[in-house]
Amino acid sequence: MKRFMTMTLAALAFVVSMSSCSKDDDAPEVAVAELVAGTYSGNEIVMVMGEESSNETKIYSFEKVTDTSVDMLIPEMGMGGHMSIPALQVKNIPLKKNGNTIVGELASYAGTVINADGAEKAFTITGLVILIDGNNIAVTYSLKYGNMPMSMETTLIGTKK
Repeated sequence: MKRFMTMTLAALAFVVSMSSCSKDDDAPEVAVAELVAGTYSGNEIVMVMGEESSNETKIYSFEKVTDTSVDMLIPEMGMGGHMSIPALQVKNIPLKKNGNTIVGELASYAGTVINADGAEKAFTITGLVILIDGNNIAVTYSLKYGNMPMSMETTLIGTKK
């Protein structure tokens, strides 16, 4: 958990430090969700019970729902077949713009998904934080899937494709 918190703080510092000032005061305001929509590729680290479970390049995608909210698609995790978690969709993540940084936060989201065996599995995402500055993104969240007794602490650091 200590390593996860260190990685999260490093990700937040990275994204916040990448902000810059702009003098385009006359440009029309683009909806914050349009600025976020798209795909982001980066390094995803998954920690389970304080141990690194996965460290891979992943692609997350965001789709505009309203001018101020997006849906996020988390890519499949695991080894495939019975040892995998299918792609998960987190819906209606509210966004706020603070200077050049866009923040999305969701305390909790519960959903269901069909796994490789055709069974419906419940999942819960908690503590979701998305930070975007320009083309840079940092995403952190906890995932509980099905009957797993422990959560998976996930961090993605990447860039817009």
